Amino acid sequence: MNKEQFTAEVLNAEKGLYHIAKAILKNDEDCADAMQNAILSGYSKLNTLRKEAFFRTWITRILINECYQMLRNKKEHIPYEEYMENQTVNEKEYSELYLAVRELAENYRLPFVLHYVEGYSIKEIGRILKLSDNTVKVRLHRARNFMRERLKGEYGYEKD
Repeated sequence: MNKEQFTAEVLNAEKGLYHIAKAILKNDEDCADAMQNAILSGYSKLNTLRKEAFFRTWITRILINECYQMLRNKKEHIPYEEYMENQTVNEKEYSELYLAVRELAENYRLPFVLHYVEGYSIKEIGRILKLSDNTVKVRLHRARNFMRERLKGEYGYEKD
């Protein structure tokens, strides 16, 4: 894969990469940083890509690793009052659906976003997250159940 092909593939995957980063990181600036670092890392490790057909899966795995690395490195302490102020402001900016996705446990949130937002297959998600297909299916099922409960009365779901 040459420089032009790499650039074209990254541009095609850019929106999806943002969604994946946003599923892990909360801050838009952190998402942009993680994406940039993942792209730079991917370009420098381009020789490790075995098949060009798996580029999206490969770059997604690099991005996920970068996001988790950022979380490990970022141990910032925010006063409780400031945190609560930011939470109420941020909740007004996002839809109920986005907030419900953010409430999913991380091990359910990432497969959910990869499958339902980005359209990855169960096998691809398994390769990206290094999980068995059955584990991916279980996590998707549990995420759907949580979302169904959380969104009762919203988006056409009826309350019991």
